[in-house]
Amino acid sequence: MNLRHATLHQLRIFLAVARHNSFARAAEELHLSPPTLSLQVKQLSETVGQPLFEQLGKKIFLTATGQTLADACADIETRMERLSQDLAALQGVERGSLKLAILTTVKYTVPKLLGGFCAAHPGIEVAMLVGNRENLLQRLAANQDDLYIMGQPPESMDVVSENFADNPLVLVAPPDHPLVGKKKIAPSRLKNEPFILREPGSGTRLTAEKFFASQGVTLKNRLEVGSNEAIKQTVAGGLGLAVLSATTVVSELALGELVLLDVVGFPLIRQWHVVYPRGKRLSAAALAFKDWLFEHRPVGPAQPPA
Repeated sequence: MNLRHATLHQLRIFLAVARHNSFARAAEELHLSPPTLSLQVKQLSETVGQPLFEQLGKKIFLTATGQTLADACADIETRMERLSQDLAALQGVERGSLKLAILTTVKYTVPKLLGGFCAAHPGIEVAMLVGNRENLLQRLAANQDDLYIMGQPPESMDVVSENFADNPLVLVAPPDHPLVGKKKIAPSRLKNEPFILREPGSGTRLTAEKFFASQGVTLKNRLEVGSNEAIKQTVAGGLGLAVLSATTVVSELALGELVLLDVVGFPLIRQWHVVYPRGKRLSAAALAFKDWLFEHRPVGPAQPPA
């Protein structure tokens, strides 16, 4: 066995497969064809001289050798990232890279801020992933990005969390709903109304359910939908009510496709947080973008009718 013949490219590919326990998902992440990826892993296995994966049914698992190599690859990746940050720091904030992972709901806010940041710092290479809460928590646990932007920081992880903007949640209905135009609607009046909800674990859903539970109301779940866009269309189609971030419904409210309900207790005020693992050494680019978020924090949208 002579690991000097192994390449960083092969190690990176192997680590992606190990992280996902899937050749297909690793190929998608790295933008490689599955045959190319499989060949690289096979060549690495031959260099090591032992199998790195074993297949049980349709699932693959790391062998003991594979786990040892995966741990070493993670150390190498961390060290290479630190080297990249050190070199970028020597060049100042105008060079380097920034990896962001943001919640799907934040895509209505953060990309605009990111555009201004990139214009001010054209030498910084930026990669941004948009995902749901589960995606972000998985990536945060694996320390795959520089900064994470989400509504509710995880309580089970040791992280640094700083809120930089309000995220008001509003209750929307189709324009022909009987409660449209009513003032100071008691939450109890909604106990029999069907709701369109995000997937379990969604921060927006957790906040809404907690609020209504405090009012003695259990939300009537008509549909669970995995995206805000689909929820908006479903509500507009008359299938139920929904609680959504105000930033996601600005256009629909302006066009009259959705209407705010004046429910007592709304809007529910949450915050957007920038999150990263405690102890993580942020690059100059990451620190600069974090400062940019606070300096250019968005102004909240119009409040629901009084």
